[in-house]
Amino acid sequence: MDIRLLRSFEAAARSETFSAAARELSLSQPALTKQIQALERQAGAVLFLRGRHGARLTDQGRQLLADAQDVLSRLDAFDRRLARLAGGAEGVLTLGFGLSGIDRAPRAVATFRARYPGVSVTLDDLPSTVQLERVAAGSLHAGFVRLPAPAQLARVVVGEDTLAVATPSGTPEPPQRRAALRDWLDRRPLVRLTTPRGPGLAGQITRLYDDLGCAPVVVQEARDLQTVLALVAAGVGDAVLPASAAGIVPPGVRLTAIPLRTARWQLGLVWHPGVPNPNVERFVAVVRADLPGDSTGPARSSGR
Repeated sequence: MDIRLLRSFEAAARSETFSAAARELSLSQPALTKQIQALERQAGAVLFLRGRHGARLTDQGRQLLADAQDVLSRLDAFDRRLARLAGGAEGVLTLGFGLSGIDRAPRAVATFRARYPGVSVTLDDLPSTVQLERVAAGSLHAGFVRLPAPAQLARVVVGEDTLAVATPSGTPEPPQRRAALRDWLDRRPLVRLTTPRGPGLAGQITRLYDDLGCAPVVVQEARDLQTVLALVAAGVGDAVLPASAAGIVPPGVRLTAIPLRTARWQLGLVWHPGVPNPNVERFVAVVRADLPGDSTGPARSSGR
């Protein structure tokens, strides 16, 4: 079925003149007449009675009009949805975040959802290494990761995080001076997040201890930060965690940031510039808008 025939039929039935229908559809009247005749041949019936006062539907024409209007309405709705998809008003956006993005990622998603309610957004808690692999492969649209990232990925720096020591509130705070902190941490019983759950965090902690020249004594491991913090609160041991975990620290636990360069890292939003997606561009814009004016860092829109 040529959809143009249905449009001509519906316009002529609504206008009740072929001339007015032709003007509406930007057709010549002979061209519209030919389309009506082609539809009549397919229907095997006369659809209009034409006279001095216009064109009236026959009984067969009236029987077809409702179906024609339904088909056209559905097609117009489909066209509008295609336009929204092409413009990014609908679609799917898959995002990831790691330990350091536990605050920023949900806030950015909430803002994005409010602006683009037609987009289906998924947000998964994934290690940075997994996010980078999936973004590079195109199976994850964007992710909040520990930087640096592979050169082929675009990124914008969204903040900085640092290691902090979680201790029970009633105990003395860790010292801030380097030598005293080294002595305090050396052989201190620690609760630790399992390495597969946070490989970036484990690497950062190893670099800190190597820099200080001390070694931890791991007395307990857990698969999530909440359990690590609960074990600290119970007095099982202290823990070295991202300072960004402050938002989930339970009563009875204190976080003390470690003031050393080897304890700090940058957090960035990364995406693949070779996988065009209007919703990714819109999400990046939402994240950029939430940054202080002078803290975007070396923002990049391409991999180079």
